[in-house]
Amino acid sequence: MIYFGGWTFLLLVPALLLTVYAQIRVSSTFKKYAQVRSARGLTGAEGARLLLDSSGLQNVTIEVIGGKLSDNYDPGSRTLRLSRDVAESASLASLGVAAHEAGHAVQHAEGYAPMKLRSLLVPAARLGSNLGYILFLAGLIFFRSPLLVNIGIVFFSAAVFFTVVTLPVELDASRRALASLSEKGILVANEIDGARAVLRAAALTYLAAALMAILSLVRMILISRR
Repeated sequence: MIYFGGWTFLLLVPALLLTVYAQIRVSSTFKKYAQVRSARGLTGAEGARLLLDSSGLQNVTIEVIGGKLSDNYDPGSRTLRLSRDVAESASLASLGVAAHEAGHAVQHAEGYAPMKLRSLLVPAARLGSNLGYILFLAGLIFFRSPLLVNIGIVFFSAAVFFTVVTLPVELDASRRALASLSEKGILVANEIDGARAVLRAAALTYLAAALMAILSLVRMILISRR
């Protein structure tokens, strides 16, 4: 198939390498700082609760869920979900991750514009990431239809835009997390670096996702012009 071959595949190599590196970095950094207990001894769930309450977000609930690093904030139900490893541990890694998710809750409460935009893009991104490829390949291989190919590219572009908008949202949540961990005394000065290292490693995964999406879109456009 022309889509899977050719020199254009080389465009994806930088993103593939960054993705692999980011996953290794996240795993190793979290493992390292998961073994370092904070001096104050608050668990991830306790730290998140303190940060939420101090921001007037008593209405945000915290749930413990399964999975590894599956932590997330759901604006629809105002629920902060923490993986068991994060919720029940008092490590620097756990507190960094928990504070990051609490940062998303604060973003939501404040009406942080990039987060509002990302939330609006979720349906289009889900549709575009799946349907975009299908329409593109169908138009390219089965129907030989430039119109269908271009429609697929437009749909996929929505998913790409979503990944780009995600970057400032995640970086801002990490910035808020580190500031609040320090201001509320959850971590002392020499502990902040550990939480920062974990969050910087996590940021690489979002950067890798955005780069992969952008380069995939460029590749689709180049192939469509052949």
